[in-house]
Amino acid sequence: MKPFQTLKSRLVPLPSENVDTDQIIPARFLKTTSKEGLGNVLFNDWRYDAAGSPKPDFILNQPDCRGAEILLAGNNFGCGSSREHAPWALADFGFRAIISSSFADIFANNCLKNGILPIIVDKTVLDKLFRLRAASAAIEVTVDLETQVVILPNGEQVQFPIDAFSRKCLLEGIDELGYILRHADAVACFEAARAAR
Repeated sequence: MKPFQTLKSRLVPLPSENVDTDQIIPARFLKTTSKEGLGNVLFNDWRYDAAGSPKPDFILNQPDCRGAEILLAGNNFGCGSSREHAPWALADFGFRAIISSSFADIFANNCLKNGILPIIVDKTVLDKLFRLRAASAAIEVTVDLETQVVILPNGEQVQFPIDAFSRKCLLEGIDELGYILRHADAVACFEAARAAR
């Protein structure tokens, strides 16, 4: 995983509430165990018409969203089934962070394990960000994971919560297995001592 420290990006607004993982990536695309290429089917049923052509009015198909790395999402994002393919698709598309007023717990944990930072902000802050983005597609916000703040275009800083272990893993660009492997020598010593006892 790529370390996550500071991210400055434009926003992709998706104000719909209760977006479930089947809308993020429909079940028919879950046959793969590879993360590669899933960004192409992210929000597939909203993004493409029946012939497979991009719908120009869907936000991901709009030119001013290309290259943006922060998804601005409505409340209760990622609800529904616990499919890990949902954060895989978001990450493969290029998202590094998602800002919402709440996430489904399993989805948020899957994001953290796949290098995406789910940021919970107060609904008033979320509404403000949607208004700012509606006024200008060019606005950027900065996410500083070290200090756990989102810096708005006017310089206002908004704190967000994250558990210490997930924060450490994201900052260092490792997942849980990578964290354990860093302590492989200590684990081996412990096991050897335990066997001797």
